[in-house]
Amino acid sequence: MEYKNIADIKKPVSRIVFGTAISAMMRGEHVHKLLDEVFAAGVNTFDLARNYGFAERQMGEWMAARGNRDRIVLLTKGAHPSEDFKESRVTPHAIREDLEESLRMLQTDYIDIYLLHRDDPKVPVGPLVETLNELREEGKIGIFGGSNWSCDRIDKANEYAYAHDMFGFQVSSPAYSLAAQDDDPWGGGCVDLSGEAHRRDRAWYQEEGIEVFAYASLAHGFLSGKFRADEAGRACKVLDDFAVKGYCSDANFMRLKRAESLAREKRVTIPQLALAWVLNQPLLPMAVCSASTSKRMISNLKALDVKLTAEEIRWLSEG
Repeated sequence: MEYKNIADIKKPVSRIVFGTAISAMMRGEHVHKLLDEVFAAGVNTFDLARNYGFAERQMGEWMAARGNRDRIVLLTKGAHPSEDFKESRVTPHAIREDLEESLRMLQTDYIDIYLLHRDDPKVPVGPLVETLNELREEGKIGIFGGSNWSCDRIDKANEYAYAHDMFGFQVSSPAYSLAAQDDDPWGGGCVDLSGEAHRRDRAWYQEEGIEVFAYASLAHGFLSGKFRADEAGRACKVLDDFAVKGYCSDANFMRLKRAESLAREKRVTIPQLALAWVLNQPLLPMAVCSASTSKRMISNLKALDVKLTAEEIRWLSEG
């Protein structure tokens, strides 16, 4: 495992992060064996959210049973909109409400990394930054940031923070993978860093030094290796509606075809190559990925051994 030292986090952060939005955890099934094996393989950082069903509760029960909270980096998210996306919950009240429930479910008194799960550009950043700083001062959260926040909104939040001698956003979690989103898969303003359209955003992250936790690093299953580039019909059966909407474009099937070619050459799997594409980016992001079995997750970790040149990275993406 590779780890990254991030300012204001006392523990090293694994470059590959286990995403807990898997069916077993969200339904509340017993997953201690899976978490044991993932943790034993070196993954110490876990991506959660208040709206991931029972995932936080499962994580909390596992940490309590193993007594390992001090060795775990918890990233969780709050302030997600209502289920139908009609009600924005990006408010100081919702942030506090969700955080308190996350702490209770996780059986802990602090969260290492706390993110606002969505943004609402109509809401002024000032009260949000103030609330997050209050929670940090209370010791309930460490560093904080946003998931699905645009560069412009993060910039505004940090301008406010610095002008008022406060902490700003140190972390961001956008979608980022070899496959660029063709449409917003989940709704509510998902933010993607992939593809030519977001080249300037990636440059902005490098300039600002904000840590990136890339979710959907396997494009919500599009880069899982469960179908070939010439099996578009099968892809539509294997993938859920979100992945089909977001990733099943001609351009992404061409990227998958190039990935198949290079994976054969390097003797690695498609997921290993796709994760390596993320991990080898100049941003040095963390890659959030999920797996329902420890065997599959541990196989994914071998992506850390795959080194890609700048030309290979460009070719996979652009041809």
